[in-house]
Amino acid sequence: MTRVVDEVPVGLLYSCSGTYAYMGAEMLKGALLAIEEINAATSEFRLAPIVLDPQGDPELYQQSCAELIKSHKAQHIVGCYTSASRKQVLPILARSDALLWHPARYEGFEASENIVYVGAAPNQHVVPLVKHVLEYIGRDLFCVGTNYIWTWEMNRVLREILCEAGGRVLGERVLPFGDVDVSHLVEAAVQKRPDAVFNTLIGESSYAFLRAWDAAKRRHGIDIPILSCSLSEPELKVIGPDASDGHVTCSPYFASLKRSQNLSFVSRYQSRFGAECTPFSDAEASYVSIMLLGRAIERAGTPSVGAVLDALYLDRFEAPHGPVWIDPTNNHCYQTPRIAVSRHGFEFDVCWEAAEPLRPDPYLARLAPEVIARETAATGPPRNQSSHLRVVK
Repeated sequence: MTRVVDEVPVGLLYSCSGTYAYMGAEMLKGALLAIEEINAATSEFRLAPIVLDPQGDPELYQQSCAELIKSHKAQHIVGCYTSASRKQVLPILARSDALLWHPARYEGFEASENIVYVGAAPNQHVVPLVKHVLEYIGRDLFCVGTNYIWTWEMNRVLREILCEAGGRVLGERVLPFGDVDVSHLVEAAVQKRPDAVFNTLIGESSYAFLRAWDAAKRRHGIDIPILSCSLSEPELKVIGPDASDGHVTCSPYFASLKRSQNLSFVSRYQSRFGAECTPFSDAEASYVSIMLLGRAIERAGTPSVGAVLDALYLDRFEAPHGPVWIDPTNNHCYQTPRIAVSRHGFEFDVCWEAAEPLRPDPYLARLAPEVIARETAATGPPRNQSSHLRVVK
């Protein structure tokens, strides 16, 4: 076996400024913590992080990715929060035979040999969420989102399942990236009186909407929950104590999980970065991405992309949220989805979790909407029942 080189450059591509800076900063912390732990655990090589901040600008992601590969000779890049940024760097990765470790939940309908998708696939977030909505909340939804592929595809999947089950999408409204003029979104949703609002807004747009929605709920005396596949603990703190309460989210990871592996992870994370810092799903996935990379380099004896992938497919890692491993047929991650409700104290109470890690299905090839619809009750449930769900210990 060829001995690994002493220093392995690893590009970290996170927007720590711009419209979703809160997310990028915490994701970067997860990656840095894993790099420190890998470096402390092995004497065979050292991961050398090169951190670049694309500032939430898709074009800067492209430029930064090219710089990491050409100037810093990085074969492995960890990062990209939005699908817009991931799609900007994909052509560069393919031309350079480099590998992106993508730690964010995303909308699916993609598979590349140059990307390891460590974030949740659609059958691991939006599908369980829609099932939950049909069983416990209602069948008439209103959608708000940022005008890009995450919103388009998530709304399409939701609409197909919902309509097969006899539900309706009462309306859809979208905003450009970073737009915080949300009054017309709130007014339109209030007028429709849906059973719930599905939110795919990103960053500051989402925070403005949730604050405005809380004010509208008080003003009109309504109790309509917000649904999301991306709302996270750091964002709850930014939104504020009142407007961040009672939202339903689906994700593999929540910082409140009582697993011993997670309690240790949160303790190490806060010891390293401060007690005020809270890991969230994509920060944990950033940590897992680096851990998988480091373990694969150690097994392969080289950072060469092909050898790393061969070693990766043989690995099974006990992540803070549960066991994970990569499906070699699509480079996506097996993981355990959960549904939780945000509570006072800027945390989530988990009310449902899958019995075991789910095989990633990025194209939803094994989950026809009509099959999902048949798995739910034939008639709509009482409105807004999610708060009655049992909390998983």
